[in-house]
Amino acid sequence: MSQSHTQNDKNLNTLDPNWRSDALDLGLDYGMQTIAVRAGHHRTDEGEHSEAIFTTSSYVYASAADAAAHFNGSKTGNVYSRHTNPSVRTFERRLAALENGERAVATASGMGAILTMCLAYLKAGDHLLAANQLFGSSTGLFNNYMTKFGVEVSYVDCFDNDAWAKAVQPNTKVIYCESPSNPLAQICDIGYLSELCKANGILLVVDNCFATPALQRPLDLGADVVIHSATKYLDGQGRVLGGALVGSDKLMQDAFTVVRSGGISMSPFNAWVFTKGLETLKLRMQAHCQNANQVAEFLAHHPNVSTVHFSGLSDHPAHALATQQHHMQGGYGAIMGFEVKPQARSDGGINDAKAAAWHVIDATQMLSITNNLGDAKTTITHPATTTHFRLSAEARAEAGVKDSLIRLSVGLEDVADIIKDLARGLDSL
Repeated sequence: MSQSHTQNDKNLNTLDPNWRSDALDLGLDYGMQTIAVRAGHHRTDEGEHSEAIFTTSSYVYASAADAAAHFNGSKTGNVYSRHTNPSVRTFERRLAALENGERAVATASGMGAILTMCLAYLKAGDHLLAANQLFGSSTGLFNNYMTKFGVEVSYVDCFDNDAWAKAVQPNTKVIYCESPSNPLAQICDIGYLSELCKANGILLVVDNCFATPALQRPLDLGADVVIHSATKYLDGQGRVLGGALVGSDKLMQDAFTVVRSGGISMSPFNAWVFTKGLETLKLRMQAHCQNANQVAEFLAHHPNVSTVHFSGLSDHPAHALATQQHHMQGGYGAIMGFEVKPQARSDGGINDAKAAAWHVIDATQMLSITNNLGDAKTTITHPATTTHFRLSAEARAEAGVKDSLIRLSVGLEDVADIIKDLARGLDSL
């Protein structure tokens, strides 16, 4: 049974009924869309149909003894909204159910979730082994701050299973990867990494931001912890910031204590936005993927595109693995990278790769030039000079982030209009 509603009975009481059971009995084997619409919600005495927003920093108790019982843990209930909040709890329970995890812990941002992971599961002298292919801010956090506090960090190619195995050290405590990755949408073999981790007493942490539980559930594939930037597809409309971790109750308790002590907590309003976003997640991801599959085919056949990084293409090296790991038929996500070909100039020279990529981006009239993704609106960016610009040239090269690379997050507009807008720049190179 998933969900954090499997609480210890001795820690439950009639004053805190919302902590005792989920509004939806998850033991009845409901489908994902039903869970996305109804799980985690507890109606108040007002009988509201839509989830309420609890914009309160603190809570009132029946007596001094009741307050003490809540603070010392002999009663389960709200203490302070930096710790727990009913709106945040609804989002956490719903996301945990969708990921088939026991519990989720919400954070103020996706990077807040990654920082929470580091603080909860790593200490000085430990080794973090990560994929080369990561979001630039994740690499920056690991290299600039975790190493500062005595954590050893190293990277391997996410495709290379032998490299993963060879890079494991006696002090390796966490293996971290994105699948699909940012910005090349590369795929890790989560099942293989799970076996490697279990054989060596290592935690496997998978960033599932690009796939979401609508396409992939890493916990079912053997991961220990799932990371989300809820800012992306869980919201789906680019409105608010948030993040989350999902896993076992024990691992999430470790994460929760970090959030509680460090103040990396999600706001009630943002949690409410994410909860409403989850209601349409599966439907949106189906539409995103359908559009992305067509856009990828267009790019793959365009004469001014040299490479398309998208596992939905049949000739992609990880196509079979992505098909196996993604449970939605035809669902490969909606993030892709594509590389443009520098073109000869009239003076006989060659436009450099960055100039060619910028030309394609600047020629668009509808697409949003922004670093955000997972939005209903299609977004386009140049990773080498935006999301990954703080990395050294060597680190960008290792991650495959070339000057010719453009990242596209395919939205929900008419796909013909998306293709037409991309063609403006590609056709005029």
